[in-house]
Amino acid sequence: MKNLAYILLFLTQALFAQDAFEKGNEQFRQGQYDQAIATYEGILKGGQESAELYFNLGNAYFKQEQVAPAIYNYEKALLLDPGNEDIEINLGYARELITDNIEPVARPGLSGFMSGLSGMYHYDSWGWIAIVCAFLVLALFAGYYFTKKTALKRGFFAGMTLMGVMLLFSLTAGFHAKSEVDSEHPAIVFSEMVQVKAQPSAQGDDTFILHAGIKVNVLETKEQWQKVRMPDDSEGWVPSEAIKQLAP
Repeated sequence: MKNLAYILLFLTQALFAQDAFEKGNEQFRQGQYDQAIATYEGILKGGQESAELYFNLGNAYFKQEQVAPAIYNYEKALLLDPGNEDIEINLGYARELITDNIEPVARPGLSGFMSGLSGMYHYDSWGWIAIVCAFLVLALFAGYYFTKKTALKRGFFAGMTLMGVMLLFSLTAGFHAKSEVDSEHPAIVFSEMVQVKAQPSAQGDDTFILHAGIKVNVLETKEQWQKVRMPDDSEGWVPSEAIKQLAP
């Protein structure tokens, strides 16, 4: 009975969330962006989330020219649906509204080379590429094993070797991409303007200023302060309330 009650509760919540989602979409279509935002946020507070929900919420904030919440929700949508072209396009539009113009630093050597290659796709995509390559290796091996003609054997062997190399490369790229994601703790600056400090203290030396919407990586937490790294590898401390982390 308890399991049945949980199932009924889940179905009720899902139906309620779907109705609220459709209501939010209608409010958005009518240009009632404040109401749409309130509706979408209410769904999230109820424990329901999806890439589409975050995407639509980001769109509503973007229409209101609220840069930080728009970027935050687009980024949340990408976490649930990596590689989604519509989300990436709208995220790009939102980023154009950011006041700060911080260029990422190119990494030197093999680390930079691997980061550039593995960053071409999400690690899930690399995983699917590896699966396809593995099946092709098996298929080509079967062709090599069963065929009697020398020319065909050479062709199957060459193809099997190429797919084997691709398999190893995709696995390496996937593991590298996953390790980079796991090592980062991204956050979005929500304060309109925040002074970055050299030390975790209001009396610390000022280093530079950040504005709403910029994405940073949280390195360390000390009381009510967060040490963050910018895309250009500069670092400093900001108050915890100035940023909102993308993942718990």
